[in-house]
Amino acid sequence: MSWFESFILGLVQGLTEFLPVSSSAHLRLTAAFAEWEDPGAAFTAITQIGTEAAVLIYFRKDIGRIISAWTRSLFNKEMRSDHDAQMGWLVIVGSIPIGVLGVTLKDQIEGPFRDLRITATMLIVVGIIIGIADRMAARDESGGKHRAAKQRKGLEDLGVRDGLIFGLCQACALVPGVSRSGATISGGLFMGYKRESAARYSFLLAIPAVLASGLFETKDAMEGGHVDWPQTIFATIIAFVVGYVVIAWFMKFISTKSFMPFVWYRIALGIVIILLVTFGGLSPHAAESAG
Repeated sequence: MSWFESFILGLVQGLTEFLPVSSSAHLRLTAAFAEWEDPGAAFTAITQIGTEAAVLIYFRKDIGRIISAWTRSLFNKEMRSDHDAQMGWLVIVGSIPIGVLGVTLKDQIEGPFRDLRITATMLIVVGIIIGIADRMAARDESGGKHRAAKQRKGLEDLGVRDGLIFGLCQACALVPGVSRSGATISGGLFMGYKRESAARYSFLLAIPAVLASGLFETKDAMEGGHVDWPQTIFATIIAFVVGYVVIAWFMKFISTKSFMPFVWYRIALGIVIILLVTFGGLSPHAAESAG
């Protein structure tokens, strides 16, 4: 991998990780369109550590409160009713599905799931799902001629059942094209949560899964020696800087704007990929390593 490739891929990772468009899909597509070697699941997982570092810094106050309250609740029964302590448990509970499926489906994630036909299908299907969820939320928020606006749930209403559903939605993002934020936020909207609440829990929920995945892939890469470390670290730093800017923008965006621009983008991109693959303009499979 060249330094230019690592810069572009780090930029793409930072730009797309928090938007409901699938960062893993865009990394795979960027390499395919540029006729570069597929960066692979290991590169994706390691560079996601950079974007998760941006989450840690952006939500540092929330994370500090949650860790503090959760730790104290282990020894103080009265603290177990504290919202922040409960959030700590809910993040753990919500992380179980992706942890189990990530280990179980590791070979599929690194192989068949990276087929561009699957990526394109997921871009379209999940895009439609996000669109439906967005319209439901907008209808509740605005009300109508013959009905009042409906109050949507906040994180204080989050329980174990909803936490597990959020977690199952997040696990769907193991397939490129789904989008971690898109799946979890739309799942939250279907369950009646506010946009900001769904997004906040989505980003907090991603921290254990992404960091664990990144460290796991780092360990494997160090043992296997199949990662260009200088370029990968450079891409991770780029992803961190760009990711922080994007998450700050996105949290403001969703408080007043619709997800529909992302929905139309996903559908259009998916259709373009299917057409290119069908007519031979793009190979559905990863490029073979030259080395």
